[in-house]
Amino acid sequence: MLAALIALHALTYKLKDQYVGPSFLDGFDHWPYSDPTHGRVNYVDQATAIVNNLTFAEGKTFVMRADDTTVLDPNGPGRNSVRIQSKNMYSVAVMVMDIRHMPNGCATWPAWWTCGNNWPYGGEIDIIEYVNGQSPNHMTLHTSPGCTQPQSRTMTGTTTSTDCDANVNYNEGCGVQSGNSASAGSGFNSIGGGWYAMERTTSSISIWFWPRNSRTVPTVVKGGARAVNTKLFGTPDATFVNNQCDFNSHFQPHNIIFDLTLCGDWAGNNYPASCPSNCVDYVNNNPAAFSDAYWDIAALRIYE
Repeated sequence: MLAALIALHALTYKLKDQYVGPSFLDGFDHWPYSDPTHGRVNYVDQATAIVNNLTFAEGKTFVMRADDTTVLDPNGPGRNSVRIQSKNMYSVAVMVMDIRHMPNGCATWPAWWTCGNNWPYGGEIDIIEYVNGQSPNHMTLHTSPGCTQPQSRTMTGTTTSTDCDANVNYNEGCGVQSGNSASAGSGFNSIGGGWYAMERTTSSISIWFWPRNSRTVPTVVKGGARAVNTKLFGTPDATFVNNQCDFNSHFQPHNIIFDLTLCGDWAGNNYPASCPSNCVDYVNNNPAAFSDAYWDIAALRIYE
């Protein structure tokens, strides 16, 4: 009994950083550079984002959105959008995010991810990522060569690829598809969102999702507790393990990144037949179509 209590205590993480409302503006930098995934976007700086209401922070609300008013010059820059990156870096940690709304719609490619310096050698962990509003969520690792995942692991999601090497398979990475249709897009938004958590250790990386209306949401997650124990979280949506991948050599300290690009390498190449026109023309000529292309985040908490 004593050994079990000691083990349980050792797995407890304490609150290190908390981002709610305006603290996102202090803890994250807007990233006003060219999109490395070749999207039809123009990432703007913080001042521009605030003036144009592409970033809004007040109380317990933080919103990031794409412009939904401007018809674009086909020879000019892409649609104004937002990408932010945390000032702090994290290694062994638990990240818990309470999200009310994710970007949705044709051409959209939103992501919440963490990444080290000197990509892909520092590693990348994609926690939320999907395109064109198409659920479910995809969770993926991208690394330097020599990192793979077994086909079968303890998780509720489904393995879609096993080689994490960003240099092969068109940078597909080693992916897991969520088994929950409400994990992304309109299904997620229709229930008022939910919670995502990611735990990174030296031996495993795990991702959980709980819908807003789920009875299985841990009390510490729902209440924004000052400490969490992931052994109480249940079976993850996605699990990545180190028996075929040395995490210590493939993953460095990571920044946290949120972005919303449009078209680009994934959303553009997988633009569905159900969407109008072609991806770039659709982005250029249909600003009102992006009124639902926004993040609404209630809180992000980091535990170490």
